[in-house]
Amino acid sequence: MEQIVLGLSGGVDSAVAAGYLREGYRVTGVYLDTGTGSPDAAREAAASLGIGLIVRDVREAFEREVVAPFAREYAACRTPNPCVLCNRRVKLAALFAAADELGAAYVATGHYARRAEYRGRPAIARARTKDQSYMLWYIRPEWQSRLLFPLGEAASKDEVRGTARELGLAAADAPDSQDICFVPDGDYAAFLERRGMRPVPGDIVDGEGHVLGRHEGLFRYTVGQRRGLGVAAGERVYVSRLDREENRVVLSRGEILLRDTVRLSGTAFLQDAPAPGGRYEVKLRLGAAPVPCTVESADGEGGMTLRLDVPVRMAAPGQSAVLYDGDVLIGGGFIEEDGRNC
Repeated sequence: MEQIVLGLSGGVDSAVAAGYLREGYRVTGVYLDTGTGSPDAAREAAASLGIGLIVRDVREAFEREVVAPFAREYAACRTPNPCVLCNRRVKLAALFAAADELGAAYVATGHYARRAEYRGRPAIARARTKDQSYMLWYIRPEWQSRLLFPLGEAASKDEVRGTARELGLAAADAPDSQDICFVPDGDYAAFLERRGMRPVPGDIVDGEGHVLGRHEGLFRYTVGQRRGLGVAAGERVYVSRLDREENRVVLSRGEILLRDTVRLSGTAFLQDAPAPGGRYEVKLRLGAAPVPCTVESADGEGGMTLRLDVPVRMAAPGQSAVLYDGDVLIGGGFIEEDGRNC
């Protein structure tokens, strides 16, 4: 049997992925110690499945490449996707390093995505359900030929949990992991304050500058936010701008946030870079429906402008815009301000 390295957190997804893989591979689980959890669940899953487990300390890289940039982005009034950076700079980098040391041909993860072929080359495609390929757009292209996603064909999360029960895994009924593993309670503002970010109070205003209330720090808000604004505007309003110069949160009605163009920076592609005029679908948030679009321009230095077929509510600067051709992941970039929202 060929050897394969699997990222094993001990959660239900990675544990079931290991269960699937052991039917055809010699599986070695790798628990990545980021300092945000314990390897105990991974050890229990590995023991139940009869596979080996390696624990790798990646705390320094995780702080440098994921947590510190996360804090810097919020300080700059942007809303980051930390998992996007982690998959490239920490998680998959560490897994491929372990695979090379062990002589393993492949690396697997518990992501809901699929291995595919595109124009005769290896590719990543959307999963059948609970797709997470959005978070993989920034990985290294050369990794695609060695990546496996055992959960990509699963019909549902319930199916995965059912398999976990059949395998006798303790993780079968464990709660799903949090979107941001280092902010398990979801209170990112409190997390940032614990890291030394000091809130500077200021005004919450409408589009004409009328004061509606007070805020306790711009980093507590994100463009597009509707809930938790703490003001009575008399109508449904959203954060449309974080004004760093005046230290103001600007609110607007929903239609003001509609955009039919999206500017990107830091683009990276798993397939050939799209040329102006190319037609694709783009996801502007992890849970958003894809929108047909045309590549309007590309500057060759990581900048790109997309023209959307239909206007959508703008995503927060710092989020990822991810391009697909059908189900195949092409690449993406980081959303920039359009001149009206920051």
